[in-house]
Amino acid sequence: MKLQRYAVVTGAGLMAVASLTACSSTKSSTASSSTGGTSATTSGAAATTSSSAAISCGTGTLNLSGSTAQQNAINQWIKDYQTACPGVKINYTGNGSGAGYTDFTNKTSDFAGSDFPMADSQQAAADARCGSGNKAIDLPMVPGAIAALYNIKGVSAQLNLSAPTLAKIFSGAITTWNDAAIAKDNPGVTLPGTKITVFFRSDGSGTSFNFSNYLNNLDKADFPAAANKQWPGKVGQGVKGSQGVAQGVGSTDGGIGYAEISFAGNGVTAAKVGNAAGQFVDPTPDNAKNFVAKAKVQQNGNDTRLAFDYTYSDPSAYPATLVTYEFVCASGNDAAKLPLIKGFLGYMDSDAAQGELPNSGYVALPTTVQAALKTVISGLS
Repeated sequence: MKLQRYAVVTGAGLMAVASLTACSSTKSSTASSSTGGTSATTSGAAATTSSSAAISCGTGTLNLSGSTAQQNAINQWIKDYQTACPGVKINYTGNGSGAGYTDFTNKTSDFAGSDFPMADSQQAAADARCGSGNKAIDLPMVPGAIAALYNIKGVSAQLNLSAPTLAKIFSGAITTWNDAAIAKDNPGVTLPGTKITVFFRSDGSGTSFNFSNYLNNLDKADFPAAANKQWPGKVGQGVKGSQGVAQGVGSTDGGIGYAEISFAGNGVTAAKVGNAAGQFVDPTPDNAKNFVAKAKVQQNGNDTRLAFDYTYSDPSAYPATLVTYEFVCASGNDAAKLPLIKGFLGYMDSDAAQGELPNSGYVALPTTVQAALKTVISGLS
């Protein structure tokens, strides 16, 4: 079965716009913006519906950048928000997670998206961007499945690719599509001897970080490199952005790469991939949601992160998953832009916006995470 790109303009999207037309200019109640102290919540994330209050439209312009993984989602959110809030202008440049962090620290982005949370080595520069005594924090916002995308002329079946098979393909140990390991994963499928051409992200990428993390966690023997935003594999062609990977695979017979499931379609098929128990799992939004629901919510002050459990082997939980974080100042934001920063982030976290994500191939945040973010966002200063 081929997974086609999901339609974005839907009934849910129209409902989101309708709810936003009731935007309130009333200032949200303020919560503490301190990032001091550490508390860890180890309960699994839960279902994905919660009530949400009216969101302030704000005024002016925001310049945002970073993750290409969230680009399809955030572009739709921008369209909805601007439709409901005339005069507001929000620009998003999908230039990769690494570039988003750089833009944020250089103050060319008001907040930025990254598919991995801030590293300890990045924190000081991000805090300095927010001003003396202020803190930059992570806000998880857009979960989704990373698909192993392939294009093989004459093969219409949706292939199964175990973690060891994928590890060997992306490390260069498997070089043709009729290799015995791929045939073992796909009994009854006729595979050609077509050369495998690997496409990977050349830019600093959270998609690379999370996909290499999946391979390393499930098969260290064949993929010993630890998770890295710079793709650690040694074979293939580097291209910029998830769209570049999808286009490279789609234009190459025998091509394979990794990108968010929202980039599937247009001649590119997403494989079922192996989990910790060796079962093959389809990269559907529901299966990705089931995996995200088992993530642990970890908070250090207002910094909020999700920790995935790669040992989770439920056959309906898709393990090659990521979440895009927004880097934002907990305090020290531009006073003129603060209402719009809070308004747009508040909308992104709302039931209306999160409810649209499955229509674009993403996964809505669990209720527990939405509730935590609502408090954090209302306290930004």
